Amino acid sequence: MSAGPERRTPGHRAVLGIAGPIMISNVSTPLLGVVDTAVVGQAPDPAYIGAVALGALVFNFVFWGFGFLRMGTTGLTAQALGAGDAVELRASLGRAALIAAAVGAGLIALQWPIRETAFALLEGSVRVEDLARGYFDWRIWAAPATLLNYALLGWFIGLGRTRIALALQLLLNLSNMALDAFFVLALDMGVHGVALGTLLAETAAAAAGLSIAARHLRRVGGRWDRERLLAGDRLRRTIAVNGDIMVRSAALILAFVWFMAQGAKQGDEVLAANAVLMHFIAIAAFFLDGLAFAAEALVGKAVGAAERAGLLAAARISTGWAAGVAVLASIAFALLGPGIVDLLAADEGVRATARTYLPWAVFGPLVGVWCFQLDGIFIGATRTAQMRNAGLASLAIFLAAWWALQPFGNHGLWAALYVHYAARGLTLLYCFPALVRAVPQ
Repeated sequence: MSAGPERRTPGHRAVLGIAGPIMISNVSTPLLGVVDTAVVGQAPDPAYIGAVALGALVFNFVFWGFGFLRMGTTGLTAQALGAGDAVELRASLGRAALIAAAVGAGLIALQWPIRETAFALLEGSVRVEDLARGYFDWRIWAAPATLLNYALLGWFIGLGRTRIALALQLLLNLSNMALDAFFVLALDMGVHGVALGTLLAETAAAAAGLSIAARHLRRVGGRWDRERLLAGDRLRRTIAVNGDIMVRSAALILAFVWFMAQGAKQGDEVLAANAVLMHFIAIAAFFLDGLAFAAEALVGKAVGAAERAGLLAAARISTGWAAGVAVLASIAFALLGPGIVDLLAADEGVRATARTYLPWAVFGPLVGVWCFQLDGIFIGATRTAQMRNAGLASLAIFLAAWWALQPFGNHGLWAALYVHYAARGLTLLYCFPALVRAVPQ
């Protein structure tokens, strides 16, 4: 079987075939944190829960910075698939794997300064920090496997094989849960057991992903070409795409960190209420991400095949479904929002404050869906320089809006977040016609 270009315009089934497994995978991921908390919560010392939470937070930030491995690999792989270039299909995975291995090894080599810097910035009791350091010292060895899993996930999504991506995520999460329970409850290893379980689960998922990728490449045909793999222009493009995405992601996370920090200045109840309401945004993202990933894969394939009609069809159909999901999410939040607030917060003051600002969370999916989808379209087309510039411009607009809306308190803060959503969408929409024109008719 060769990797020949396919000339069929994507339809609803293609979009849902990619988006569905990603949605299921996203919903399964939070269960891991619940299980980890429940497992270490069996220990009589409450510091165990705090240590795992603190250690996991460190790694969320460390690994978040390299999330470009997933996004960049998706766009480049989808374009190679659309172009029918079997050699480049292999090389896109190979380059991502090399970057993952190099960065992972670098994180292990630099573990001491990373650990000391992280725990100097984070506040915790002496007991919690001591346990969290032990967690860090074990889990850091999972860095190469974790980053390789990012690359494999991006590669399979780029191929449109999201059922494989789902299977690998389920393998990772379920094995992690089982191993954590075994090491902590059966072997009484405490936080070290949670870290070891994660290390082994990440390694098992990476090994399974490489095995599946090897079988798929045998079916596709072609061969490994060292010159293509290490070609200077290809490597520069890969690095440029990933670098642009990293800058864009940094701007995005800074906006959300700023949002939470400004909420904290308004008091504990406002901070807690905003944290509760951000769970609504995260829940919506679980589902909207699936349609954005579909746009990445299908747009990238169309760009690789030089098919403008395919690009427009992928963008139109995936965005139509995403808009429908956003409407359903907003309706669900409007109907179930007060109950969700009560479930997430026990304090009556926090509950009352969260209900005051609940309408902002209810309408969040309707405002945010457009930037989610445009992100997916631009990642698929690897127009990452425009994403980088749009991300930086949107951050500046957000900060200006926050400054202007400060007199309105937390309502003004939420309004500034909506301005950020709108700025992300409008700046990318401004660049969209040029993206379309760059693809042949």
